[in-house]
Amino acid sequence: MNQILQIVVDVVLSAIGFVFLVWLFIRSLKRSENPPKLLFKWFFTAIVLGYVFIVVVPGFTVGGVEAMAALFKMLVCGLAMTVTWRHSLIEIITKPLTNAIDGGNEPPEPKPYYSVALTRQKQNKPLDAIVEVRKQLAKFPNDFEGVTLLAGIQAEDLKDLPGAEITLCHFCDSPAAPPKQVAAALTLLADWHLKLAQDAAAARTALEKIIARFPETDLSLQAAQRIAQLGGTGKLLLAARDRQPMAVPEGVKNIGLLGSSEFLLPKEMKPGEQAAVYVKHLEQHPLDVEIREKLAVIYADHYQRLDLATRELKQLIEYPNQPVKRVAHWLNLLADLQVRHGADYDTVRETLERIIERFSNSAVAELARARLAHLKLELKGQKETPGVKLGVYEQNLGLKQDSLRRQL
Repeated sequence: MNQILQIVVDVVLSAIGFVFLVWLFIRSLKRSENPPKLLFKWFFTAIVLGYVFIVVVPGFTVGGVEAMAALFKMLVCGLAMTVTWRHSLIEIITKPLTNAIDGGNEPPEPKPYYSVALTRQKQNKPLDAIVEVRKQLAKFPNDFEGVTLLAGIQAEDLKDLPGAEITLCHFCDSPAAPPKQVAAALTLLADWHLKLAQDAAAARTALEKIIARFPETDLSLQAAQRIAQLGGTGKLLLAARDRQPMAVPEGVKNIGLLGSSEFLLPKEMKPGEQAAVYVKHLEQHPLDVEIREKLAVIYADHYQRLDLATRELKQLIEYPNQPVKRVAHWLNLLADLQVRHGADYDTVRETLERIIERFSNSAVAELARARLAHLKLELKGQKETPGVKLGVYEQNLGLKQDSLRRQL
């Protein structure tokens, strides 16, 4: 019984060894750079091993001169095998090191190449460039670089803005398009509408698509801020396109003989007038954070209305998806206004502690801790300026606008 079991084990092990050798042979043949040469090596090796087992090995059992001759033959066969497989043995030893450097036999990650298209574009051959880009997009249809390159050639080289818009919108409509790339494509389209067509309305439409597709995200917030800035941009573009003759007034004569030339300086808008402009702007574009921040400073420094400034800054701070640095900046600005306008220690401390609570493991939290440690010195060092009591009319002079009165 034991003998039968031993035979079965030997047969199984032999079959496993044979299968392993066959797999190794096939694998080596597939990965070889020169399969015929590898086949010759295997054939020569089989002949040498057959000669060793059939001719050389029996010579060791005889002894004497024949054993010495068998040893010599064995050395010759070993030398032949070394010459045959030396390159393969070196490769086996050095392969792990070279693989770590050059990646080994792993094929490179497939990616599109637009060097030919860029060359054709620089050669002022936009149609040829489009052909090359489309060849790559046929293999990688959702490649953002290729889509924007194709749209750029259409818009800037061929002056075909509608075609570029179709290209970008087709990419944006794809379900596989990442949100950031969609927002970047629509923002690029808005820039082209402004730059190439001087069409602020079309630019606004492109940006509104971002808000509609990604509501309550940082992408929609950035798009809303861009929309808020389109009013001034549209006026500049319209003025650049429809230039009107400008009458230049006669300059002041004998300016060097005047006692003062201050009256020649351009008059700056008064804070009250500026606040009214800001409020009107925010009614149309409530997400314009820069204007709201400026309005808060005017409320605090000009009107001495820290409560209104606090309300505006808190609205900014509570906006969702704002960057850490920007929120920390608004909290620090609120603390600055509180220090300047006589808030007590506990109020300023609570403002700075909000930075630490919200961003405990960030650099802005460390700065807030450092400022909090010296807060009493900061409050003590704040110089008191003689206050001038204003009447109710004077205090609310800039707040007489209908839109401002609603905020009081």
